[in-house]
Amino acid sequence: MMKPPPRRADDPRNTPVFLRCELLAQGYDDYAISRLVADGVWTRVRRGAYVLKAAYDKLDARGRHGLRARAVAKQAKTAVVLSHVSGLPEYDAPAWQIDLSDVHVTRVDGKLGRHEAGVHQHCGRILPDDVVTRNGVRVMSGTRIALEVTTVAAVEPALCVVNHLLHHGHATLEQLAERYRSMDHWPNTLNTDIVLRLADPRIETVGESRTYYLFSRHGIPAPVPQYEVHDEDGELIGRLDFAWPELGVWVEFDGKVKYQKPFKSGQSAPDVVIAEKRREDRIRRRTGWRCIRLTWDDLEHPEQTAAMLRRELRRVA
Repeated sequence: MMKPPPRRADDPRNTPVFLRCELLAQGYDDYAISRLVADGVWTRVRRGAYVLKAAYDKLDARGRHGLRARAVAKQAKTAVVLSHVSGLPEYDAPAWQIDLSDVHVTRVDGKLGRHEAGVHQHCGRILPDDVVTRNGVRVMSGTRIALEVTTVAAVEPALCVVNHLLHHGHATLEQLAERYRSMDHWPNTLNTDIVLRLADPRIETVGESRTYYLFSRHGIPAPVPQYEVHDEDGELIGRLDFAWPELGVWVEFDGKVKYQKPFKSGQSAPDVVIAEKRREDRIRRRTGWRCIRLTWDDLEHPEQTAAMLRRELRRVA
């Protein structure tokens, strides 16, 4: 898998964090800082830390957490590294059902951390390959972030994170397995083994990861992710989200994202829908298989969805 291009320097997630002490040194006083906040020029991301409000307002909860995490790292009185869920923004990783109320950092001196004032300081042995620099900040490597998230999140959201990191080349299954073997003294690793058994770099999105988790959780036979279908000349017709070739069935997760991406020149939303329908028809003609489409709403009702899938698979078994 290829890593995505680096983040643009002017990305709002990279907006500088100004500390109160820095602003005072530049000639501002507390009154001037308060006025700039009241006038909507700056916004406070945490006590004593400010960013440009115009940039902050462009961000979702994950991006705002990223700025707060940068502020925590900058204010820390000892060297720390962004870790656990607070490393996710630097990898553009999903934060579905992830608790972002606390900033997580890990001390590099190995001393005991603490948990207070919205900051969770971790301690623990840091290996030479564990720390990298991304977007100008020090953060745990994709391999370590993947494993750390399994210790603070439930299986399903952790799987979404791990698959993202795998798919975008920030970690490999081999690296995860090797690093996992050295985690014998880490707390809260009950979910880690489950996530690693389900993790698959072929799975691209949160919707697909949740769908795959639904299959596993409810005893649906494991499908082949991203199954390729070619025409008579060997040309790729399409990749199926999940396929059971032996049963002649495939599942497409219809999460609307494919209809909301930037369109090609001259292309409209109806054009995209029609193109997707033609793709499905072409695959059906080539394979003779049946397509089952799942949506976000189906994932919110996993028992009913699993029962429907079992019925459909039994029809052709």
